[in-house]
Amino acid sequence: MNTIKSTVKFSLSLMAAAAVLSSSLAQAHGYWLLPSSTVLSAPQFVTFDAAVSNDPFHFNHRPLAVDEVQVTAPDGSNQRLQNVSKGELRTTFDVNFEQKGTYRISNYREGVRASWKEDGQPKRFMGKIEEFKQRVPANAQELKVSEIANRLETFVTVGSPSPLKTNGHGLEIVSSVHPNDLVAGEPLTLQFLVDGKPTAGVEVEVIRGQTRYRNQKGEQKLKTDADGKVKIELPEAGMYWLDADFVDHKVKTKEASERSLAYVLTLEVLPQ
Repeated sequence: MNTIKSTVKFSLSLMAAAAVLSSSLAQAHGYWLLPSSTVLSAPQFVTFDAAVSNDPFHFNHRPLAVDEVQVTAPDGSNQRLQNVSKGELRTTFDVNFEQKGTYRISNYREGVRASWKEDGQPKRFMGKIEEFKQRVPANAQELKVSEIANRLETFVTVGSPSPLKTNGHGLEIVSSVHPNDLVAGEPLTLQFLVDGKPTAGVEVEVIRGQTRYRNQKGEQKLKTDADGKVKIELPEAGMYWLDADFVDHKVKTKEASERSLAYVLTLEVLPQ
């Protein structure tokens, strides 16, 4: 029973993430994590909001599931989420940051999205790659399959920042400046990696929060160069939402025609 519930929960979460990704590309809804602070002078709690919304960091659509969010401490251990609460428009949780250094708060999902017809009726599947062949008939008509790899993350530092490592899976970043050491007026260069390799053609959008209170969103729409790099302007202090998307054909499932990768990041930029 627990396995069934876990599978259903994963499938629903993945369906939501995929729907958000598709709508994000249409400039409708985006998903995000928002920490109450990213830079701490001493160990303490930080509260996080997690939601899907029309505008970054404004709760106006629905909450985001945080069942698979991981908090990795500077020593590599995992920190648990506390006081998790799911409301109508957002999910909140607390994390106690006790170690000196930088924590990674992230959620990484891989899965398969499929559509086909069975006896003339449209069918859909969304879930783990291992379940794909069990759930989709071998003789499925008009079968269309794509793989999904989505990463959502932000960082919190206690005291001095510590180095960050990539793991070589999906879409990741290497930053010219530590993500918790950003100040207004100083540009940021990010290098995007796909499975550990710098990749050209990644589409990147960056928006500073508080769009509700200004007439122009002021979004930056960029594309990575041959070295996988983009230069991002950070003209004002505040929380910034970054969304990066890329499609390739490096699939694990032979029935899949493409792989959709997404990377969503929250950055805090402090005044000089």
